[in-house]
Amino acid sequence: MTKKRNRAPRKIWFVKTLDYFYVILGAAFIAIAFNVLLLPNHIASGGVSGISTIINSLTGWTPAFIQWALNIPLFIAGVFFLGYQFGIKTFIGTMTIPLFVYLSQDFAPWTREPLVAALFGGVLVGFGLGIVFRGKASTGGTDVLAQIVHKYFHLSLGVCVAIIDGLVVISAMFVFSIESGLYALIALFATSKTIDLVQVGLNQSKTVLVISEHQEEIRQAILFKIDRGITRLSAKGGYTDDEKQILLCVISQREFPKLKEVVKEIDSSAFVVVMSASEVMGEGFSV
Repeated sequence: MTKKRNRAPRKIWFVKTLDYFYVILGAAFIAIAFNVLLLPNHIASGGVSGISTIINSLTGWTPAFIQWALNIPLFIAGVFFLGYQFGIKTFIGTMTIPLFVYLSQDFAPWTREPLVAALFGGVLVGFGLGIVFRGKASTGGTDVLAQIVHKYFHLSLGVCVAIIDGLVVISAMFVFSIESGLYALIALFATSKTIDLVQVGLNQSKTVLVISEHQEEIRQAILFKIDRGITRLSAKGGYTDDEKQILLCVISQREFPKLKEVVKEIDSSAFVVVMSASEVMGEGFSV
């Protein structure tokens, strides 16, 4: 009993330390992407980093100092207007990105081709943000401003983020060129998709609904041939008004062909609906 009690605090300590490591590692990826891909090609893909790219071009000021100058008051405003603490991890993320931007400012650009920079810069930023989110934190910045606008103007959070990032991209179009703004949109798209990939992973699962007159045989086959659990849902036919049961099963992508074959063998006229399950937690699935 004593050993178990001793292990629990160690596990909690390890998880917390790992979260901080994720935040710092993610911040490093974001900063490197900014200095070697986005900044040299004048790609202002939203957020504080995008604003710092524009201001750096107009004034020559160091991007890291610009980001600190924006991030600190935004963080304070978030605490004041939203009435809650964002947490030490988010504060670390807010402060660490400009630090890594400063430390990596002398790195040579990886490419001078804007399209390549937009795609790979967006991917690298998305990878870094995904890691930060895995550490249960955020990078603050204009996300805080979006939350303030969301609270006081009652717009959806997604719309608020899109408006702020859109204003940064439009500003880039005026300062640099329309083409530069279009590259920034490509980078934003690549970032959002990469965040999803880091959060969810490549191994997406499938949610399968099966309606059949031979549902007991199909249930047995899924349980013992595919070794997956089944849930029975009660339903009523819309045309016949008959009571029916629907079999619900969540399986991995690689198991789907086998399930489809099993269902066809038992009942070729079975009605099957397949949907992507972006994230599954529980027995038999990794978190």
